[in-house]
Amino acid sequence: MIQTRNLTKTYPEVEAVKDVTLNVRKGEVYGFLGPNGAGKSTTIAMLLGLEKPTSGELSLFGYHLDRNYFDIKSAIGVVGERPFFFDEMTAWEFLEFHADLYMVESKIHRIWQLLEHVGLSDYAHMRPSDYSRGMRQKLSFVRALLHSPDLLILDEPVSGLDPHGIRQIRELIEEQKKAGTTIFISSHVLSEIERTADRIAIMHKGRLLVEDDLDGLRYSVDQSTHVQIEVTRIPDALSDALSAVPHVKEYCIQGLQIEISLDGTADYRAEVSSVITATGTTIIGMQTRKASLEETFMTFTDENVVGISQAGET
Repeated sequence: MIQTRNLTKTYPEVEAVKDVTLNVRKGEVYGFLGPNGAGKSTTIAMLLGLEKPTSGELSLFGYHLDRNYFDIKSAIGVVGERPFFFDEMTAWEFLEFHADLYMVESKIHRIWQLLEHVGLSDYAHMRPSDYSRGMRQKLSFVRALLHSPDLLILDEPVSGLDPHGIRQIRELIEEQKKAGTTIFISSHVLSEIERTADRIAIMHKGRLLVEDDLDGLRYSVDQSTHVQIEVTRIPDALSDALSAVPHVKEYCIQGLQIEISLDGTADYRAEVSSVITATGTTIIGMQTRKASLEETFMTFTDENVVGISQAGET
C-alpha cells in the first residue's frame, strides 16, 4: 500500500529524511514513531504529495504519485495534527462540502452515523471555531472517513483528546481495520500504538532505525524472557537448583517472589516450574513480563544517540 526506496529529502540547512525504505502492507495498522525532529512529518508530506523527494522512490497502491495523483488522493483519508476548517461553515456544512467533493453516496446518513459515533451529533450545526481542540480533532477524523478510504494516514490522531475521546478514536481505528482499511499512524502516544499497531517503524535523525512487529522489536533489544514467580516458601535448595538450569540467565529472590531472566529462544517456563517445585515449594502465581513499547522505543533511540555521540567524538 505504501512503498518507499531510499526516500530522501534535503533542505538547504538540513537533510530531513535520509534513505528511508518503508513497506506498509495492505490491511495492517502501521505505527510510525520517532522523537521530535525525526523526519516523520516530512515523510508524511512526501507521501501526500505536499513535498517532492530530493531522491528515492515512492509509490502508493503500487502507483507513482506523480503519475496517478488524483486517483491516489481520492482513496486516502488524512487526519493532520493541526486540522484545518473553513471558519464560515458549520461542522455539518464542512462535512457536506467534503462529501460532495468525494461524491459520497447516502451522504446524510453517512455524516450522521460518523458524528454520532464520536459524540458530535449535538454540535453538528456549530462552527468548528467554537469547538474545543478535542472536538476539532474528532471532526477531522469524521471528514477523513466520509468516503470510506482504502488508506488512512493519521498524524497525531488523538492529540488533544481526553480518555473518552481517545477510546472513541481507537474504536474507529479498530472498525476500519476490520473493514480492511490500511492505517498509517504517526503518534507520540506510544500506549495507543502498542494497542493497535501490527508493525512499527522507528525514525531518528531522519533515518529509519527499525521496521518490525512489536515482538520483533522487543527481541532485538532484549533476547530474554522475564518471569515473575510467587511461591509458598523459599527452600534452601532453590538457589542452587536455579543456578543449575542452563536456560536461566539470572535470577533474584525477594521474599516469596522470584524474578527470573530466561533465554528467549524458546519457552522454558514449564522446565523452570518443574525445577522449582522439585525443591519442595508450591508455585501460586506466575507472570511473564514483556518490555513495553515505550521501553523498547527508548532503547532504540537512546542507543542511536549514544552511537552518534561516540562517532562525533572519534
